[in-house]
Amino acid sequence: MSMSLDGYIADENDYLGGEDGERLHDWAKTGDLARELENEMGKAGAVLAGRRTAELMDHWGGSHNGAPIFVPSHRPPGPAARWGYPLVTYVNDGIASAMEQAKAAAGDREVQVRGGYTAQRALEAGVLDELRIHHIPVLLGRGRRMFDILPREIELEIIGVVDTPHATHIRYRVRK
Repeated sequence: MSMSLDGYIADENDYLGGEDGERLHDWAKTGDLARELENEMGKAGAVLAGRRTAELMDHWGGSHNGAPIFVPSHRPPGPAARWGYPLVTYVNDGIASAMEQAKAAAGDREVQVRGGYTAQRALEAGVLDELRIHHIPVLLGRGRRMFDILPREIELEIIGVVDTPHATHIRYRVRK
């Protein structure tokens, strides 16, 4: 997840900051590290995505680089996801069930989580093992925060840091 230094992952209109609306993703347009991380994202065995994120991204056209997408939601999917995207599954019995189904589909590959709210709920349910945050050297000052509402203090362990001129990429393990 790309995040401003003051904790925002999008502005109030779901843009990513800056004049072109992509400021928080500028780092991904440059250098070998961006390609490496993009390749890593493409290796997911399954994706667990929040409904808002999935719909904003039009469910990535029905798959995430060929990986199935699981969307925890209490409402039924819209027409595209219901009939046009066979690799998109809406799960209505909670985040833990959605993660369990995603892990089963992923096999020995990882499940990647997309969406701030969904990451918060996965942390709350104890089903998230790692966080990867791309800290961008900008203060957005408004919008949607990544960690607005958490049920308790959650301890993290830093397991990797890569510093570039465009972002500091930090990998955390969730301590359980």
